[in-house]
Amino acid sequence: MTLSLESVTKRVGEETHIYPTDLTLENGTMNVLLGPTLAGKTSLMRLMAGLDRPNEGRVLWNGEDVTGVRVQDRKVAMVYQQFINYPTLSVYENIASPLRLMGKSRDEIDRAVRQTAELLKLEPMLSRQPLELSGGQQQRCALARALVKEAQLVLLDEPLANLDYKLREELRAEIPRIFEQSGSIFVYATTEPEEALLLGGNTAALWQGRVTQFGPTPDVYRKPADATTARVFSDPPMNFLQISKAGDRILFGEGQVAEATGPLANLADGRYTAGFRPNHLEIERHTDAALEFRCTLAVTEITGSETFVHLDHGDERWVGVIQGVRDLEIGAVMPVYLDPAHVYIFGEDGSLVAPATYALAA
Repeated sequence: MTLSLESVTKRVGEETHIYPTDLTLENGTMNVLLGPTLAGKTSLMRLMAGLDRPNEGRVLWNGEDVTGVRVQDRKVAMVYQQFINYPTLSVYENIASPLRLMGKSRDEIDRAVRQTAELLKLEPMLSRQPLELSGGQQQRCALARALVKEAQLVLLDEPLANLDYKLREELRAEIPRIFEQSGSIFVYATTEPEEALLLGGNTAALWQGRVTQFGPTPDVYRKPADATTARVFSDPPMNFLQISKAGDRILFGEGQVAEATGPLANLADGRYTAGFRPNHLEIERHTDAALEFRCTLAVTEITGSETFVHLDHGDERWVGVIQGVRDLEIGAVMPVYLDPAHVYIFGEDGSLVAPATYALAA
């Protein structure tokens, strides 16, 4: 079973929500839609589900055009970030409700409800009402109601966004297990790169209504096709710096020079953009090869185990993620260090021309 989008476009009035998109999702795969708010994740899911019809293009199931088929006539289930349960019904009846609408027998319903409750660890709560459950249990109930339909396509639209940290971590760990046992096509929308990495499978990076790259999640992370994808798949976003290649040297400005070795040796002379993730920017030198830049500290954010440092480097604002709690003076000029092995090189059109050498070795 495959779900294919062929040159699908969605406009609302004069505004384009989804630019021409081609995407094929295979049976039994986890597929993450990763992008910031308003990138087009929900719009794309609604087109997949049949809730909206594209202005151009087609939606295919196993090669069959279902573009005009109503969502009620498709085997589709969707779970939103604002989980919805029937408050006056028990957990059992909540899970059973779609099966009753499908006209299933009492025995079929009971068997399916209990199997799904076991999968989602809800057996002890079947007699309770949703308001007697924790937030995570309520979301599991909503997910169970989606899965019990044996939907071929399960769409999860930021389902953990409204839960606290502990519950998010609990369900993040469970969702891949649930997915593996269901065999459906899962599509999971998130704004968080870390969540995409935890879920694995495939990732489609979205930016302003365009899918910039789609493929196995580790590959998209390690080898982003362009600077836009690299920005999407980094939290905080990737830092950038204009550089130039001259002979066997890479010139980083401020007199910083690195030897053009490995993939960089074959670059043509000219101007490029270097990109590096915040966790690779350091305030202590850990290798003799590290490049040194002098920046002005603008803001610090202490998250507990890490300190986010916002740095002004010329006209660029960089962000570094430093381990531990650091007492740093706002407005101070300070050196920061970057290992050239962690630098991605993008061409003038934004496309990746040389991945970081650490990513090649990973």
